[in-house]
Amino acid sequence: MINTAKRRELIIDQLCREGTVRVEQLSQQFSVSSVTIRSDLRQLEQHGCAVRAYGGAMLNKQFAFDRPLQDKGRINRDVKHAIACAAAALIEDGDAVILDSGSTTSQMAPQLAGKKDLVVMTNALNIAFELANNEQIDLMVVGGSVRRKAWSLYGPAAEQQLRQYRFDKLFLGVDGFDLASGITTPDPGEAQLNRVMCEVAREVSAIADASKFGRTSFCMIRDIGQIHRLVTDSRIPEHYLQALHHLGIDVIIADR
Repeated sequence: MINTAKRRELIIDQLCREGTVRVEQLSQQFSVSSVTIRSDLRQLEQHGCAVRAYGGAMLNKQFAFDRPLQDKGRINRDVKHAIACAAAALIEDGDAVILDSGSTTSQMAPQLAGKKDLVVMTNALNIAFELANNEQIDLMVVGGSVRRKAWSLYGPAAEQQLRQYRFDKLFLGVDGFDLASGITTPDPGEAQLNRVMCEVAREVSAIADASKFGRTSFCMIRDIGQIHRLVTDSRIPEHYLQALHHLGIDVIIADR
């Protein structure tokens, strides 16, 4: 029999695929009582993942889930490419930058071809692989434990390594971007590493397509007012645009 944490993870996966789940069906599927399943759904609702309904639960579409990087990369791919190009254009020759893991920041890596004398620190294995043969980039990769879903590295060793340096620019991948809740992510370890990245960078740019707006997740990274720039697309809600301008945050619309 699988443990509680794994069962709840599988229920979340099923919610993402199907949109709804039924207590009776899950009880049979996992060979546990309906009382246990109701407890699972109640816990998921408390965490914001689900909304309970009669006989089951529905997906909370405003929640930022921890999906595999391959799945994230298929969503809004053309928009993410435009955002990645606009973000990469902010990097100047001689810059020292951090590229956070993520489906949009991953698309920034090929756009660095032709730039000179860069220092790039990343916690993303796929970004490191992409940049490894670029002789104009002094590539640095943080050490630590691997998050297989995100192809990223995190942990105390990564945080300690980052604190030894100072960078011109950070390009921060985003799971949830909400005016009230701030910038959030599902994984506590990655959130802590992201907070350290923000501490050691002179400029913090959040990289997010408009699907991330209004979403929240478990772990806080930073208040919205603490970033310098947002690179996004033209579907950004008008009230978000106005609020960000009021906070003095530079907003770049990549597809205009």
